[in-house]
This record gives sequence, C-alpha cells and structure tokens, in this order.
Amino acid sequence: MDSSATLLPSLNSSYVGLPRHCSSSSEEKEEEEGGDSEDPELTLDGTPLLGHNCSTSGVPLALPRRSPKDDYCLVYISFFLMGIGSLLPWNLFITAKHYWLYKLSNHTGHGGGGQEPRSDLIDYFESYLAIASTIPSVLCLVLNYLLVNRLSPRVRILSSLCVILLLFLLTTVLVKVDVSDNQVEFFAGTLATVAVVSGASNLFTSSVFGISGLFPMRISQALISGQAMGGTLTAVAAILDLAATEEVTDSAMAYFLTADVFIVLCIVTYLLLPRLAYSRHYMLVAKCSGPCPAVGASGGPSTASSVSVPPLLPILRKVWVLGLSVFYVFSVSIMVFPALSSGIQSVDKASGSPWTNTYFVPLSSFLLYQTADFCGRQATAWLQVPGPTSMVLPALVLCRTLLLPLFMFCNFQPRDHLHTVLFANDIYPIVFNCALGLSNGYLGTLPMIYGPKVVPRELAEATGVVMSFFLTLGLAVGSAFSLVIVHSI
Repeated sequence: MDSSATLLPSLNSSYVGLPRHCSSSSEEKEEEEGGDSEDPELTLDGTPLLGHNCSTSGVPLALPRRSPKDDYCLVYISFFLMGIGSLLPWNLFITAKHYWLYKLSNHTGHGGGGQEPRSDLIDYFESYLAIASTIPSVLCLVLNYLLVNRLSPRVRILSSLCVILLLFLLTTVLVKVDVSDNQVEFFAGTLATVAVVSGASNLFTSSVFGISGLFPMRISQALISGQAMGGTLTAVAAILDLAATEEVTDSAMAYFLTADVFIVLCIVTYLLLPRLAYSRHYMLVAKCSGPCPAVGASGGPSTASSVSVPPLLPILRKVWVLGLSVFYVFSVSIMVFPALSSGIQSVDKASGSPWTNTYFVPLSSFLLYQTADFCGRQATAWLQVPGPTSMVLPALVLCRTLLLPLFMFCNFQPRDHLHTVLFANDIYPIVFNCALGLSNGYLGTLPMIYGPKVVPRELAEATGVVMSFFLTLGLAVGSAFSLVIVHSI
C-alpha cells in the first residue's frame, strides 16, 4: 500500500465519523457506554454492521447480532493480569538489588558475613544494567512493528513469554548456586539475561497492547492499570523485604518464584482469552475488517491490511501528537523517578529513627509514586478528558516539566553544585511524588488508549506497537537526561 494513500476515518473510535463500508460498528461505543441499541448490527449511519461478503478466506463470517457482555469482567481481569505480568517480572528483577550486589561480591560462598571491598563489577553493575535493557527494548519494538502482519499475535506473545519464563527459571536456579569463583561469567550472563528479558518483555507488552486496541478503550485501560499495579506490588515486596530482614538468597528466591508464577499465569490467561465470547467477538470483527476492501480516494479497494509491513506514515499522521505526548510524559517521569526522587533524603535523617533512615525513601519515593501512578491510570476508566484531538492534552503534558526543578530543590543528597534547598520539609517530596505519579498515570494512559482508536481498525494493532515505541523511546531518552540532571545537582 502506498503510504500516501487516503485512509478512511477510524471505525474503531467514537471520536471520528463512521464510513459506510465494511467495518466494525457502534457496538464498541455501546460497550463503553454500557447500553444496547435496538439494532446493534447497524452502524451509526444505518448501514449494515458487516456485509456478508466480508471474510478472511472468501467464506462469509457470521457475527452475532449483539455484542456479547463481558461476563463477570473476565476479559477486563485477563488484560489486567497480563498488564501485571508484563512488568512485574522485570520490576522484581531490578528490585533484587541486594541480591545482585551479594552475588557479585565475595560473600557468595560464606554467607555474606564480613565487609568486603567493593569491586568494579558492583560499581558499574547498574549502569550496564540500564544500557543492557534499553537498547534491546527499542530494537524489539521495531522488530515487532515489522512482524505485525507477518507473525500472528499468538506466536509473538507465546514465544516471548516462553523465552522470559525459561530465563527466569534459570535465574531462579542460580540463586542457590555459588558463583564466587565465576563472578565475571555470572556478570556477563546476567547482562545477557537482562538484554533478552527486556527485549522479550517489550515484544510481549507491545503485542498485547496492540491486541487491546481491537477492543473498547476500557480493555486498553485495564492493561495499562495492570502494569501500574505490577510496579506497586514490587514496591510493597521491597518494603516487606526490608521489614522481614530475611537472608538475601531467600528474598531473591521469593522474588523470582513470584515472577515465574506470573509468567505462567500470563500464558494461561492468554490461551483462555479466545474461549471467552466477548473477546472472541471483537477478534472476529477485527479479522473481518482487516481484509475487507475499503474504498480509497480513487474508488478502488485499499489493501492496508494485506501488506506485510503496515504503512507507517498514515499512522504517524493520525497519532504523532499523541505519540509525542506519551514520549514526553515518560521522559519527564524517568528523569525524576527513580534516579532523582530516590536520592531525596529526610531532613530529619540525623534523628536515627527507622522512618527517616530505613523507610523514608522506599515509602515516599517508590511505594507512593507507584500507588499514585496506579490511581492515575485507573481514573481513566471513568474520566477521559481532554479528548484525543484537544490541544489541552499536550499542554498539560508540557506543564509536567515544572516537576523537574521542584524535585531538584528538595533535600537531594549529595549536592555538589546546586547547594540551595528550597523545600526543606519531608512533606514536599511526598506531595511532589503524588503529583508525579498521578500525572504520569493519567496523562500517560490517555494518549496510549486514544492512539489505536483514531486509525482504521486494520491498523489498530500496528498503532498500538507504534505508541509503545514512543513510550519506550521516551524512557530511553529520559534515562540519559536523568544522569545529567543528577550530576548537575
């Protein structure tokens, strides 16, 4: 398909006009509004919902007259669980910082009792970890876009989950293995695992998000809220680990076993999804609307879904503002969290209390941010303003830039260049973290769920991948700038 070909307005959205050709219909809008029309097989303009000549193999597709209900919210819960599973394993992998330091020190063979000099492997582990995770993520998102029409979502999702499960099982086994004599090999193997897991996780996440674009917006919102819940559960696990003061290897074993369980849960949930009438209906609509000929500008059929690689330029023309909004939201967030926010210490740290010394950063930075982020994402289930075409949305996104100086002038330590602390009270970072998390959750979720809804349905999955690419690119750019900001304080 020529990338300059005229595309029909989205049939996947209630924000643009509906055409009179083979497509999905107003049933998605009905689902979001919770109501039924008298004749759901008709579009809003009164034309048939799906013509009987629309099929994937020349055979008419018989679709139900009414969109089935999501009984017991099973599909919503399924995508919510897959959202948790898409980020929880990775978050638990990163959170096990004490375990990695323990394995890369000389304590592995004798319980970690004494003080050992820090090694270069420990000093540079987190820097290499960031590099090893970012580059494969971007590359796998590009690969996923190229494979959208070449490999089915089932193949992409199940293969990525199996790879993640295999590597996490290997990581779980290595918890109880003494690697004190092979630390360099363990270091290299860990970075290779990080690279592959990060790439596979992004392949899984972007593929699932692309599928969610075929459903009403509440399903995309469920997936994104599940991701935030994954971060919240990780923060809670880290705090419980601090309070329990267990052995390093025992807590790491609990971390990785939890990740293994959620990966298996994601596999089972995805396999069960086609058995639910609600999800089967929307997947069937998408399968029909893809190959169905749509009339282009020249009056001939458009073959947007028949090409091996989806046309990128028409997608970008529709979603570039939304994509840049996602990019900037997550760029600002990663500039602050966790590099900057976790360095803010209690102004009463000298008191020696457990709150100011042990729990202030885990609670005020990690748990508070993740909880606020979850609340912001969940709020999009009930409130979706501003709309996808409103310029208020990018304006609000740009306003988040003000959060950077607010955090910089809190009690961040150590301070080598910027010695002024304007917000010398513990309440300030707590309020700022709430604002950061809420705005990230709400303003980051809206454009993500809008994106697949402002393009033709046959491009919804590819658009979901494109939006995921903007998100990941924002994280990569923001991570680089976070180092500059921290070193400038």
